[in-house]
Amino acid sequence: MTGQVLVMESARSSRRKPESLARLKAAARKLFVERGYDATRPQDIAKEAGLGHGTFYLHYPDKRACFLAFIAEARRELDDHIQSRRLQGAGLEQNIAAALTAIGDYAENHPGVMRAAFTDERMIDAEGAPSRSLLAEWGEQWADTVRGVAKTSAISASYDPDIVGQAIAGALLQAGREAHRSPLAREALVKNLTAFISRALKPA
Repeated sequence: MTGQVLVMESARSSRRKPESLARLKAAARKLFVERGYDATRPQDIAKEAGLGHGTFYLHYPDKRACFLAFIAEARRELDDHIQSRRLQGAGLEQNIAAALTAIGDYAENHPGVMRAAFTDERMIDAEGAPSRSLLAEWGEQWADTVRGVAKTSAISASYDPDIVGQAIAGALLQAGREAHRSPLAREALVKNLTAFISRALKPA
């Protein structure tokens, strides 16, 4: 009988672990966005999740690990959101407009999360393993797009795709951060920046 009780208790514990982790993730996301890294403590996260303080340490060794996990998840979520809106076979201009709109939508629907997604990990993890930023990955993706469009002679072949790709990614990110402030402002921003980048890359 005792063995059956232990098995049942172990099964219940196994079910609780994913549930408690999900609650901690949601609480950490909320507090890191609202308060920032420095003002958020592990006990605050556990309390927000409705869990005991010790439960936090069953899933994360410390606050830094929790924050880095939050950043990684936010970056994946943002990147998936934007990549799902890229138009296969479309030209550079259409993809720029789609990316700008997607970034603006995400920023509006997830206030503060995009800012956190681009946190420089070295601010809290100076000794950690170096990682590639999401912005650098975007730059490489745009570089590939520029290379493809250059083959059609739609843009000047004299540009370095890697440099242009990073420039486009940076411009889209900065513009997207402002685009969510007003639907009208976003529409004008998408139209103007799309036209500006597209025209700048066209052959003279």
